[in-house]
Amino acid sequence: MTLYHIAVALAALGAGLGIGFVGSKAAEATGRNPGAATPILVASIIFAALIEGVFLITVFVVSK
Repeated sequence: MTLYHIAVALAALGAGLGIGFVGSKAAEATGRNPGAATPILVASIIFAALIEGVFLITVFVVSK
């Protein structure tokens, strides 16, 4: 296993944890204020896409 494989694995782990954390906090925020469900959903989708984008950039940078 090379250093590149470890970098991609760590990026995937970080992305998975980040998206899980965003989803958890979005569900918590929706439970606290159901009236703000739509803005919370929009923000959580944007944040999840940004987190996934960081992972994809890592994959493209690491793959020569």
